[in-house]
Amino acid sequence: MSKQPSQPRCCAIVGAYLSGKTSLLEEILFTTGAINRKGNVNQGNTVGDSSAEARAHTMTTQLNIATTSYLEEEWTFIDCPGSVEFMQDTYQALMICDVAIVVCDPSPEKAITIAPALKFLDQHNIPHMVFINKMDQPEASVRELMNALQDISEHPLLLREVPIRENGEITGYVDLVSEKAYKWHDGERSELIKMPQAIQDREQEARTELLESLADFDDKLLEEILEEVQPPKSEIYENIHKDLAEDVIVPVFFGSAEHRGGITRLLKALRHDAPEVMQTAEQRGIVTTGNCAQVFKTIHAAHAGKLSFARIWSGELKDGMTLNEERVSGIQHMLGSEGHKINTACAGQVVALGRLENTTAGQILSEGGDTKPPYWPDPLPPMYAKAVQAVKRADEVKLSTALAKLNDEDPSLIVEQNQTSGELLLRGQGDMHIKIALERLADRFSMDVEAHLPKVAYKESIRKSATKHARHRKQSGGHGEYGDVHIEISPLPRGSGFSFSDTITGGAVPKQYIPAVENGVIEYMQKGPLGFPVVDISVVLSDGGFHAVDSSEMAFKKAAQTAMREAMPDCSPVLLEPIHNVTIQVPSVYTSKVQRIISGRRGQILGFDAKEGWKAWDEVNAYIPEAELQDMILELRSQTLGIGSYIDRFDHLQELSGKQADQVVNNNN
Repeated sequence: MSKQPSQPRCCAIVGAYLSGKTSLLEEILFTTGAINRKGNVNQGNTVGDSSAEARAHTMTTQLNIATTSYLEEEWTFIDCPGSVEFMQDTYQALMICDVAIVVCDPSPEKAITIAPALKFLDQHNIPHMVFINKMDQPEASVRELMNALQDISEHPLLLREVPIRENGEITGYVDLVSEKAYKWHDGERSELIKMPQAIQDREQEARTELLESLADFDDKLLEEILEEVQPPKSEIYENIHKDLAEDVIVPVFFGSAEHRGGITRLLKALRHDAPEVMQTAEQRGIVTTGNCAQVFKTIHAAHAGKLSFARIWSGELKDGMTLNEERVSGIQHMLGSEGHKINTACAGQVVALGRLENTTAGQILSEGGDTKPPYWPDPLPPMYAKAVQAVKRADEVKLSTALAKLNDEDPSLIVEQNQTSGELLLRGQGDMHIKIALERLADRFSMDVEAHLPKVAYKESIRKSATKHARHRKQSGGHGEYGDVHIEISPLPRGSGFSFSDTITGGAVPKQYIPAVENGVIEYMQKGPLGFPVVDISVVLSDGGFHAVDSSEMAFKKAAQTAMREAMPDCSPVLLEPIHNVTIQVPSVYTSKVQRIISGRRGQILGFDAKEGWKAWDEVNAYIPEAELQDMILELRSQTLGIGSYIDRFDHLQELSGKQADQVVNNNN
């Protein structure tokens, strides 16, 4: 079927870790002539995954952007990270793409791993198709996988081809629209063959299912089917194109990225069925007037400075023009890590823009000024943290600057100062997420950094009341120091904080010195007898004495500290640990495992329910100690094929006693 040439289009390649996304990108670039020789992920020589950390860990850790052309039409492919720990990049890239290819493993048991990506695509009406990779494996079953995928897709899956098997292995396919059969040849283009007799019945059955799915969205096609009229192929193609653009169907293809099977068929489907840039902009609610682009990713390169990757929605961009009051310093087409300078870029293209220092991901760029997009993904909530510090004290300011740049690149990497411990925390999606960030600090910014699990925000309180009389007296020539206080210390209900008052009568302690007594108490409370900040106590100044010459604010402050230091051990100190309210989100098949994880981490299950808007997912609510949360995401991911997640917030403090409390106190002192 012929078509008019399209403006440049953009396709995201998404899928779970180890599904073969980077291999698919490499095969697409080879098939389209962008590269002369295919690389291999295990050998670390692919166009994608060119960063040092990606090759060190043999996984995609950031977006890989590559522009090529197919049948005289320009395409930019964005290979997105598969690990859920790097999904912020994926979600942001999807917001500027015309279409997405969801790559999945042929194993039905692993279908659930693409649920987060499919849900995001469904929620935001982003057209997408599924490519079942590694279908040259003997155990691959399209029918079983289709059933598993349909369970997690909100839209009907539209199988576009059926496999041809020889001796139990898939060796080719029949296209259900053109009804042409093709045989795969390892490393070569597929061969057009006569449709095997053995597959004709299955092909007719599958083709009928395809037409019936399309007829759900087209009355004319439904009428033709009911009247047993065979619709022309052009009509079927038009329906697929329309329904994909409206994101009401999900076409499904299969093949082998490593051995070139099914790649040309996939490219042809993209070329004919993917929407144009103007359709995409309209669907996203972008107002396309004049020269308009949107940044979706920023990178602070070691030598090239800041690069802002953007999709041009309308008009054209020229080197040196001013966008949002910043001058564009260079425009590049990307092929992995290699940039190729161009002077002008037009609507539909994806380019890297240089030196837009004040621009962040999500911003709309125009000559008239910044316009906020109708929607942009929020930073993902953190689930893991490390306390970081520069090895050299002189590098502390440099570290803060470098961390700010990492946050600019990836908003789900959150930097914060813990007000209690004073530690600088780097919070993210998991151990690998933080590990990669630390490697980037070393590689890009030459930062030597130490990292460890953060301190738990333990507190302490008291069970009993006590009274104390303390006097601070010092004579060293001239004016001395004199302060005399009587205090009463009492426990308060949990969560009450701190209360200070006085019952002074007759001027036993002059009014101007009472605030100094309170300040002395507060300073002492920073570290109680167990070594932790004190909370939930009441202190009453009941009596005291002063000297007309030697008394001062400092003297009364020291007297108050002495009284607290001597009285608190008699108040039956108790250790308090922070308890968080945690909501864990997992596929329903893993709910029982989550309950065991909670129980094994001293948690209290509060209940569970279906996750709203998600098919076959649950939310389990629980109280879990902060100390047990620190590495829980590692266990949760290992028990849920890598896709479990949670959100949490501090809820209350709870007494901790026995050996666990003794161990915490001993480790702190």
